[in-house]
Amino acid sequence: MPKYLDVFAGAGGLSEGFMRAGYTPVAHIEMDVAACYTLKTRLAYKWLTANGQDDLYMEYLNQKIKRAEFYKAVPQDILGTVLNYEISEDNLAKIFADVDALLGDEPLDLMVGGPPCQAYSLIGRARDENGMIGDKRNYLYVLYAEFLRKYQPRYFVFENVLGLLSAKDTDEILHFDKMRRLFKECGYSTEYKILNAKDYGVLQNRKRIILIGKRGEYADFYPEIPIINHSFLVKEIFSDLPALKAGKGTVLPVETLPYGGRYLYDAGIKSRNQETVTFHCSRPNTTQDLAIYKRAVQLWNKEKRRLSYLDLPKRLQSQKNMDSFLDRFKVVAEDVQYSQTVVAHISKDGHYFIHPDIKQNRSLTPREVARLQTFPDDYYFESTSGKPSRTTAFKQIGNAVPVLLAEKIAMALLEVW
Repeated sequence: MPKYLDVFAGAGGLSEGFMRAGYTPVAHIEMDVAACYTLKTRLAYKWLTANGQDDLYMEYLNQKIKRAEFYKAVPQDILGTVLNYEISEDNLAKIFADVDALLGDEPLDLMVGGPPCQAYSLIGRARDENGMIGDKRNYLYVLYAEFLRKYQPRYFVFENVLGLLSAKDTDEILHFDKMRRLFKECGYSTEYKILNAKDYGVLQNRKRIILIGKRGEYADFYPEIPIINHSFLVKEIFSDLPALKAGKGTVLPVETLPYGGRYLYDAGIKSRNQETVTFHCSRPNTTQDLAIYKRAVQLWNKEKRRLSYLDLPKRLQSQKNMDSFLDRFKVVAEDVQYSQTVVAHISKDGHYFIHPDIKQNRSLTPREVARLQTFPDDYYFESTSGKPSRTTAFKQIGNAVPVLLAEKIAMALLEVW
């Protein structure tokens, strides 16, 4: 099966999808320390389950052994494929040396990943006083191209936000146009589509650019990714998770409730009935926030209408911005086929991701958000210190590519390989 390199790997959503489709990772390159530990733990899990040592993974999740001890049980050449580097000009030679050592004499078949999206995103540009023009993250594609020049993979898969299509450089030329010209200079034909995760089995509205490059002169080579028609509703995400109040729950494994549905199995989220999950813990909220949450859920339940911040009584209005982001308090409605887009801002507050059960009256837990991103329930999100962090988990999940979308892309690419 094709060997791939994952750059700007994050917590591994894209990579998990490609591994599920049968591809073999050579290395994952990621600058965030916590995300690197997440990648290592996932690779450790896969090795342990393949070697009949699932119990050790559960011991670790239940905090019976420390991370260092857990990692000692796994071959170091497995964990050593996770490379903690910022992709920069200064680090490029060191990264290449590490990747070369892992590749050996084998060719690299595929490269996946896309640079951080903040510099291209419409929200990021709106919040920055310079509109992100000149931000160094705008030019990470230049370093991406250096990987293409050196390793000459047959294909590459590049994911990013829609804002990339309109982001301009200081000379008013679109970054996307410059990027594609550079990739052409590296010997690649490129084609792209805007894919929405909701069309591929993910219960989330999430549009992203998926650019695919193929080495050589080609046209009309973009793989056909079959759209999935289904009748599942977002309530599947919540259906077997224990009810919680705000500020309750645990990062430790908890058993899920009996589940008689199909979606969680079909999407690869759940592997067996009453499987345990981690990070089913909700953040605490102020009395004011909870009052607003209740109003938002009531409005949706009665009128199928979203709450506008302007609808709130003055006693519940404490934010000065009354001109934009008026939908900042939003229910993840359970009676529709897809949720709003999961974003990394959920690591700061959960107002845009309110649980639909008015009795629970809270925002979503990391596990619920991970399910919206189609991460398997046995996926564990690490912190830098080793002490579980809800905030860090939210950030990693929000920045990820939905696993199921990645798998569908990977499978379609194999068909034309």
